[in-house]
Amino acid sequence: MQPRGGMTVPRFGRPPIPCLTAPHLPQEEVPGILVANSPATLSRKGLAMIRGLQSVRLGFVPISKFVFSQEDAARYKALVQERLGALGVDFVSIDGLTSDGMLYLEKDLPGVVAHLRAHDVDAVFCPHCNFGTEDVAAKLGREMGLPYLLWGPRDEMPLPDGTRLRDTQCGLFATSKILRQMNVPFTYIPNCRMDDPVLDRGILSFLQVASVVKTARKLRIGQVGQRNDFFWTVMVNETGLLEKLGIEVYQVYISDIVERMRELLADPTDELLFVVQFMHQQVTFESLGPDQINAIAALKIALGEVAERHGLSAIALQCFPVMQKEFGIYPCYAHSLLTVEGVPVICESDVCGAIAAILLQAATLHENPPFFADLTNRHPENDNAELLWHCGSFPISLADEGVRPKVGEHFIMPGAEAGVGHWRVRGGDVTIARFASDGDRFLLGFGQAKGTSGPSTVGTYLWVEMNDWLQWERAFIRGPYIHHVAVVHGAVAAVLQEACRYIPGMQADPIDPGAEALEEHWWRV
Repeated sequence: MQPRGGMTVPRFGRPPIPCLTAPHLPQEEVPGILVANSPATLSRKGLAMIRGLQSVRLGFVPISKFVFSQEDAARYKALVQERLGALGVDFVSIDGLTSDGMLYLEKDLPGVVAHLRAHDVDAVFCPHCNFGTEDVAAKLGREMGLPYLLWGPRDEMPLPDGTRLRDTQCGLFATSKILRQMNVPFTYIPNCRMDDPVLDRGILSFLQVASVVKTARKLRIGQVGQRNDFFWTVMVNETGLLEKLGIEVYQVYISDIVERMRELLADPTDELLFVVQFMHQQVTFESLGPDQINAIAALKIALGEVAERHGLSAIALQCFPVMQKEFGIYPCYAHSLLTVEGVPVICESDVCGAIAAILLQAATLHENPPFFADLTNRHPENDNAELLWHCGSFPISLADEGVRPKVGEHFIMPGAEAGVGHWRVRGGDVTIARFASDGDRFLLGFGQAKGTSGPSTVGTYLWVEMNDWLQWERAFIRGPYIHHVAVVHGAVAAVLQEACRYIPGMQADPIDPGAEALEEHWWRV
């Protein structure tokens, strides 16, 4: 056997592979650090399904009532429409479908529904521009079956003669009652003025909710390879996922991935050459020979092709022993690269982990890549801090400032096989989630934390501080959860809790903050 870092390790059973380089690629084509969902992602075509999920389109349906001032209602309709434009919201109005671009007559409802469906809206916003027409507003929600945002502007002072123009809040109470009677879930922003910051935050948070719901309704998780026998904790109820949540687990033979990797290595494509050069610019390789580096690039491409071909939202990969025996690699760095592109690749065949990861990504409007971690160790000095760690798979784009990422051996299982990342990721607000089955129920447990200081370690990691770590420990010991969690940068726990209103069969299980604290997100800034 040759020393580590040589051209080949004979026991892996494959011929030597020459070092692949791409000297013909202009330097400016290789970015310094990959940014999630930027034009500089590695895939030539990108992933069509993920691109579609990044956009959330809002159906804008102002509601009015004929017995109140239509002139004042029209004024507020224009103000709200202008506000949506200022926020950069992609929306479809009903201008031209009714006499004033507002809905209050039931005869107009079929045309409005058809119009919104024809424009593929993902959610509906029904601002009450005066009292509103509660039955028509609720029937719209029932017909559309999409996330539904209810709000109305706060009334001004009565006129000098004592009359009032809108009575908006009164109408909101009426509509909420009928929505409830029709079993239409809805999101509510409190009755406030147009310049209240709670309005802008509520609208933008609602778009994040709609993104989660849109993603959840199209989930297709690719399980590449089988679950290892000694990973009992990642067993998954495929039948329950399909019957209760409509989530499909698509089986991919790992032998197909191996075959495609061999094809790429035998006849290198321009994409493979580019990925290899890119990787060399991103990280320092330790204890890897050129053939192993090339194989990691080939795995990244092969998984990306499968995701695109089969419309996979995320991938749960059998990490070992196949890749070690066939190519002498750990696949961790390939996970990292593809996750940055918008398709989370999750370790150890953990389908439930993949579901949590893609929902977290959706909660950020697919702007922030998730990372998949173990709840590993309590901080040696901070009682409310915990180590989020895994063996080298965190997205390379999250590497902390000043850190030079390395890819090398697995510290638990050192040997000739390598491909494990070693870097600390940046801190800030993070949301942590675990999806799990519990008998006939499916739960989404989640909460928030902040990055904090802690001792250096190996692998990819981040120390985080919770409000009360023991709440988390109790939830994971007594609940249906395991040590695997998905994490994303940003405080989106309130978004996840609200999204579960619209996903039948998925029960929100907030850990820290609790449900009442998260509900306040919608009511106060």
